[in-house]
Amino acid sequence: MLVIRFSRVGRHNHAQYRIVVQERSKTPTGKHIAIVGSYDPHSKQTVLKEELIKEYLSNGAQPSDSVYNLLVTNGIIKGEKRAVKLPEKKKSSEEAENSEEKSEEVKEEEKAEEKKESEESKDSSKDKDSDKKEE
Repeated sequence: MLVIRFSRVGRHNHAQYRIVVQERSKTPTGKHIAIVGSYDPHSKQTVLKEELIKEYLSNGAQPSDSVYNLLVTNGIIKGEKRAVKLPEKKKSSEEAENSEEKSEEVKEEEKAEEKKESEESKDSSKDKDSDKKEE
């Protein structure tokens, strides 16, 4: 199945994207069938080959969510924008250690609360038993 997606090019910390048509199983930087445009997110400059894009879409190529939103913005496709699913960032080793320490502290606090609750329930049951004996 063909897909229209971004392929990242450009310098470090200055991304630019080619909009390419390729097989879904290929990596975005891999071999592509056609380059149908480009996008610079820093200057918001977009260059699109409308006729070629419409031809591939009519032949069954599926745009990625980000490319679909770009095509809607530029008026090539009519419709509402899609929600883009971004992967969550991985925690650095320091953040992971801090979260482990916090989780240990939380566990200790929970254990202390459970002990207090169990002691309170024991005390209240002793009071009830002593009240019954007095009657």
